[in-house]
Amino acid sequence: MKKNLFLALALIICFKFGYSQSDPVLLTVGDEKITKSEFEKVYHKNNNKENSNDPVAVKEYLELYINYKLKVKEAEEEKMDTSETFVNELSGYRKQLAQPYLTDKDVTDSLIMEAYNRMKKDVHAAHVLIKLTPDALPKDTLEAYTRIMIIRDYLTGKTIAPARITEYEAMVKKTVKDSAESKKKIESIKGLMKEKQDAGKDNFQKVSKLTSDDPSAKQNGGDLGFFTGLQMVYPFETIAYQTKAGEISMPVRTKYGYHLIKILETRPAVGEIHVAHVMVKLAENADDSTKQKAKQKIDELYAKLKGGEKFEDLATQFSDDKGSAKSGGVLPWFGTGKMVPEFEAAAFSLKNDGDYASPIQTSYGWHIIKRLEKKDIASFEDKKADLKNQVTRDSRSELSKTTMLNKIKKEYNFKEVSKNKEEVISLLDTSLTNGEWKASGAEKMTKPLITIGTITYTQKDFADYIGTHQAKRANTSPQAIGYSLYDSFVSDKLLGYEESKLDDKYPEFRSLMREYRDGILLFDLTDKKVWSKAVKDSTGLQDFYDKNKANYKWSERVSAVVYTCANKEIAEKVRKLLKDKSMTETKITDEINKDSQLNLTIKDGKFAKGDNEMVDTVKWVKGLSPDIAKNGQIIFVDIKEMLSPESKSLEESKGLVTADYQNHLEKNWIEQLRKKYPYKVNEQVLNTIGK
Repeated sequence: MKKNLFLALALIICFKFGYSQSDPVLLTVGDEKITKSEFEKVYHKNNNKENSNDPVAVKEYLELYINYKLKVKEAEEEKMDTSETFVNELSGYRKQLAQPYLTDKDVTDSLIMEAYNRMKKDVHAAHVLIKLTPDALPKDTLEAYTRIMIIRDYLTGKTIAPARITEYEAMVKKTVKDSAESKKKIESIKGLMKEKQDAGKDNFQKVSKLTSDDPSAKQNGGDLGFFTGLQMVYPFETIAYQTKAGEISMPVRTKYGYHLIKILETRPAVGEIHVAHVMVKLAENADDSTKQKAKQKIDELYAKLKGGEKFEDLATQFSDDKGSAKSGGVLPWFGTGKMVPEFEAAAFSLKNDGDYASPIQTSYGWHIIKRLEKKDIASFEDKKADLKNQVTRDSRSELSKTTMLNKIKKEYNFKEVSKNKEEVISLLDTSLTNGEWKASGAEKMTKPLITIGTITYTQKDFADYIGTHQAKRANTSPQAIGYSLYDSFVSDKLLGYEESKLDDKYPEFRSLMREYRDGILLFDLTDKKVWSKAVKDSTGLQDFYDKNKANYKWSERVSAVVYTCANKEIAEKVRKLLKDKSMTETKITDEINKDSQLNLTIKDGKFAKGDNEMVDTVKWVKGLSPDIAKNGQIIFVDIKEMLSPESKSLEESKGLVTADYQNHLEKNWIEQLRKKYPYKVNEQVLNTIGK
């Protein structure tokens, strides 16, 4: 006992008062000592250049590091690290940074590889959905399962005895209080008997239209098109990839309810494609006349394309997809399941870059699609980081979390007293389903409930948790809600306990938290002393500008007017009108744009080099420039006046002046901090860095 005590004291003394010869103190700021290794870690993290060991580079960075430490010291002196805003912000970052440590890495890696392997294959499936909430009552769960099994048996050719339908009908009438809903469920099952019973694709779609709770099934017969890994909820995806083409799965439960999945076909992954399109918008409920005009327009555009006109020009001028029209119809890259099936199928059917398809119709209208580029699925290494982000946000991450919870239970000797849990559950009543349950009835319930390491949580702790985490949950028993909340309570406490140990267990986490802490303090204080101050201090900004206005000058500029005309004929009319001195820009615009607002646009102003492409193109001499043809338009420039270099006003140079003023404030602030707080560099240690 004494031996251990002396050892502990020796370690405390070593860490508090002395440092090993192998890791000497490099810098002291106030009472904080920074060792050589601590500085080197930060230095090399932010300086991965070839000259990172150059003594000059090391010393330059050390000066910045000293400024950083002085600012943090000042923030601490001002008690900024104790403010509620800071504490809450740091707590939020801590929860984010802790997440990788609160899941099982091996399970996560396995899920990432599984997702990638699934992405190598595309699956075309249809489904029947019977809706069911995750916290549904047992009687509702049984009714839904019975219904979907009748549907499955019917689809797979099994004989449905009339007695079975009668039993189901009695179950529904007993379970479902809403008569309209009850009638709907019964009729959907009875309606099966009127259909021809076979296992064909068409029959599956008919049955899906008749029985599925998925609203879109009425139109698509449950057909989901092609999808790939990470595009469906995990349980659905798993069963879909385990079911062979042509087969119908057993019911699978997801957060939406029960599904029957029929695999229509599979194929090797088609990868991703980059296309452009010309679109003629057409609403699904459009009248015949509108449909005819839309078809006529897309056919005319297709004829122009076949006649040699450029695809991007047609898209820019005529496409109803205004977002892509600006870039010649170009759409973002997409893969399986990202577009409506008709569009996706047409796009991936194009064999070569530059090929375009004949017009196809989707629910959005008519499209002509041009293939720009195609690529196969990326390598695992290239996709790994993105897959990790997707997996950790996906429902499958619960598998990793569950494994981690079991590890925490074992490591910290988790114990629970089930009978004490049941005593709390017995207090729950229908007020919980309305989200109005009061925990006050459990004030004196102090029996132990769970123990994690050195911490014991009581019945009252659980009751309080129920009170703060309840919500309205119709059609769910209070006890079912209670058990669900108990699982969440245990999970939260286990993960919270493990999170509290992260600083001790993982030095890299402790170091990262320190970086975030200091970074937030540094940002907040610099904003207060420099950034916001420069913006708000109008008097100081004006004074700084007055003293330094010679630094803010315009380069050589011209006062000019740019005329953009729809064609040469319009340009000639504009030039003719300009000869009439009584014609103002407004009058000219009104005159020329009588028939179309696209005939003429005018832009005037003062332009320096780089401000306007057309002004840069012409010679800077007074008068009208020659015509410039661009994108089918005619443009010319009227140079009104040559402007000599002159000082910008504060308003004209405010962004640059503000930035310089901020630098000025920070420089003065650093000088004050270096005088206020003592700091010392061990030059001998500094000279050993990089050697």
